[in-house]
Amino acid sequence: MASAAEQLAANLNWGALAKAEELKKRIWFTLGALLIYRLGTYLPLPGISPSAYAQAFSNAQSGVFGLFNMFSGGAVARHAIFVLGIMPYISASIIVQLLTTVLPSFEALKKEGESGRKQLNQYTRFLTVLLAMVQAYGISAGLESAHGVVANPGLFFRISTVLTLVGGTMFMMWLGEQITARGIGNGISLIIFSGIVAEMPRAIASTLELSRQGTISVGVIILIAIVAVAVVAFIVFMERAQRRLLIQYPKRQVGNQVMQGQSSHLPLKLNTSGVIPPIFASSLLLVPATIANFQMTSTTPTWMTTITALLGHGQPLYMLLYSGLVIFFAFFYTAVVFNPVDTADNLKKHGGFIPGIRPGERTAEYIDFVLTRITVVGAIYLVLVCLLPEFLISWTGVPFYFGGTSLLIVVSVTMDTVAQIQGHLLAHQYEGLIKRSKLRGGRR
Repeated sequence: MASAAEQLAANLNWGALAKAEELKKRIWFTLGALLIYRLGTYLPLPGISPSAYAQAFSNAQSGVFGLFNMFSGGAVARHAIFVLGIMPYISASIIVQLLTTVLPSFEALKKEGESGRKQLNQYTRFLTVLLAMVQAYGISAGLESAHGVVANPGLFFRISTVLTLVGGTMFMMWLGEQITARGIGNGISLIIFSGIVAEMPRAIASTLELSRQGTISVGVIILIAIVAVAVVAFIVFMERAQRRLLIQYPKRQVGNQVMQGQSSHLPLKLNTSGVIPPIFASSLLLVPATIANFQMTSTTPTWMTTITALLGHGQPLYMLLYSGLVIFFAFFYTAVVFNPVDTADNLKKHGGFIPGIRPGERTAEYIDFVLTRITVVGAIYLVLVCLLPEFLISWTGVPFYFGGTSLLIVVSVTMDTVAQIQGHLLAHQYEGLIKRSKLRGGRR
């Protein structure tokens, strides 16, 4: 059964949106920030020959490079200043979060609350600059090695390219933080989401063009559409799935009144990690593949060519590594965002307990036991969603926007954003009720 909060949120009057001034400001700010991001994906890098670059990109987009173009919102195909996208920041976040589980100093910062979180965010920003500089230099060197792409190769081009790409990544990171703080939803996820959605019409048009040319049959397109709809429905069902643990509160006396015992539920999402594991896994696989694709020349070592070929989209090694990373990050991020020990301590402080389980350490062990097993199901679900459409893509050659990763991001971010909007509307509704009750009390 749905909770009282969920029932109230489901019955909210969306017409109240017109009266929620703060929510409207947040929505307009989010749309404006995403519009600025989309404009940045059309600003070209200086010193690049568009025709030569288009030819070089068409030769590489069938591999991992095409997936990188999807995450950057088409910036790679347009040799724009946002070529690196938000991936350096995501990679830096992965490294910092891993360090919080390895280094005692980072773990202590995590436990310090708001001040520690700000310090960890600062470390993430510094690491983002470092990773972006390394990737930007690799891209500039790779562009120079490609025949006819760079008009005036040399040190000045490399420096200007590194500064431009690093500046683009830092601006996107700042924009994402502003959306999170002053807008609606998670800024980084919305940036990736907007890039995928903005390029979907182009992907659909190119798929229909392939059908018109006879490269793909009409039956295959119908099959792709059916699979996409089925995957979306499966994602919605699994993202809403929960395991609810019964929590019992005993009778207690407050002043002269005796409060009756109450029961509640501790909801544990089947996929606690959300859309983070596929994004993290993709970003890690993109780091070496991006540099390798740009460095492909006649003098490229054989081992680099072999690795790049094995890491191609739809290749067995890519699928294996991708599956392993998705499963790893599903468990890792679940451990980061949900601490059974803290949850058990909070229940104990408020007098709550799970029937049949002793409060404290036993409760933490039981919650961890349940969470581990539902995370196994959640990790398998993520792997199935991300890989099954990938086999279809490798078989048919349709654009990456119809893959499981892109559909998972689009559906999950949409659901999270709508939930946040409902939360703001719910808060606005409560504020209206409180104001009306105060006015009535004053009249009495």
